[in-house]
Amino acid sequence: MLERIFRVDPILKSYATVMADQALRDARAATEEIAAGRYRGPLHGVPIGVKDLCYTAGVRTMGGTEVRRDFVPTMDSTVVARLRKAGAVILGKLNLSEGAAAGYNPKFDIPLNPWNHDRWPGMSSSGSGVATAAGLCFAAIGTDTGGSIRMPSSANGIVGLKPTYGRVSRFGVLAMAPSLDHVGPMAREVGDAAILFDAIAGGDPLDPTSLDAPPANAVAGLGQGVRGVRIGLDRDYALKGIDVGQAHALEAASQLMKELGATIVDVRMPDMTGMPEAWLAICTSEMAAAHAATYPSRAEEYGPYLREFLAMGTRVTPDQLAAAKRRRAALTAQFSSLLDSVDAVMGPAGGDPAWPISHALQVGAMGPYHQAWSAAAPRSAEFTMPMDLAGVPAICLPCGFSTEGLPYSIQFTGRRLSEKMLCRIAHALEQATPWHTRHPVVEA
Repeated sequence: MLERIFRVDPILKSYATVMADQALRDARAATEEIAAGRYRGPLHGVPIGVKDLCYTAGVRTMGGTEVRRDFVPTMDSTVVARLRKAGAVILGKLNLSEGAAAGYNPKFDIPLNPWNHDRWPGMSSSGSGVATAAGLCFAAIGTDTGGSIRMPSSANGIVGLKPTYGRVSRFGVLAMAPSLDHVGPMAREVGDAAILFDAIAGGDPLDPTSLDAPPANAVAGLGQGVRGVRIGLDRDYALKGIDVGQAHALEAASQLMKELGATIVDVRMPDMTGMPEAWLAICTSEMAAAHAATYPSRAEEYGPYLREFLAMGTRVTPDQLAAAKRRRAALTAQFSSLLDSVDAVMGPAGGDPAWPISHALQVGAMGPYHQAWSAAAPRSAEFTMPMDLAGVPAICLPCGFSTEGLPYSIQFTGRRLSEKMLCRIAHALEQATPWHTRHPVVEA
């Protein structure tokens, strides 16, 4: 795996830091433990990449920011500690957009989509998506505040699971917006995502927002099929105003789920009016607070996008924030009521097909970036932000390919703590289709 990274990643730029020496030591230790009969489980000895928001003891954690270029934690984040406890080998730290927003710092590398280098690599967990799709790790850890597990997963044609808020500890993970941040797995197949999720989920006394819920045991639901499972579909929400080929792929997936025994139920998604604005007020204000030690005092070290994003956060008034929180509460109540009536709701994942992008847009100001994004995918925020605001879990996986050879993705959203059911549904669809077996050609 290290040889492949050193051969291919100078082109794709998914890694910020390769932890080669430590990875080799951990791999040798895993080999000895397994040979001695001390097998820790399905992650023992498996090489994993970690988004460079997650603390790694003795290894820099930059978060894509110039202001943290030299920050070296003295401890592991809880998610990294749990991976190590499960026997995983940490290959290195994966690149991301600056501070996990949408734009990149001009002084940092930008990951390239392995299907087409001129297409969007997804949101902030772009390095995690690119490395996993390109076979530069067996799976990866990402974070999702407005779609940053699901968008890069869908753009790169892999599986992404955004857990229930609090299901995976955020301790030792650099914050974007603490009330919206989620940590979760990204992998090539649903089974791998479930294994990774089971290893990292669980309450944590170091994170007061973590949930002391029963073990997730998502792997146990795999292979149970979908007979009798109720899947909601709002055709207006899911199929209108999106790429025509993507809509056809989603309809084909819906039909296949029916053939596999699921019941497709007509539902109505919550009203999205004012939703993006509420997300923006909450996210920018919380992010400005998270960066208060370095912004605005070191504003010149930030890239154009994040400087503008943080400035917006400092201008959010108490009344605006209160209104945003009321909108969030109403959306969450509507979402909960809908999800109580079905086992999951299906729709797009917000990051597919990957739209044309340029380096100048990604390191530039917010306005041109968002104009290009809105022109290419005007509804993408509707497919990811509501799940973060409501704190409910969602999983995405490939469901086809465009005529240009770009992945299409489908998303299933469930009620709180329903990751096991979501993995069960996604696994049934995955195993009935060939899409997870198709990978980009990335040899240097």
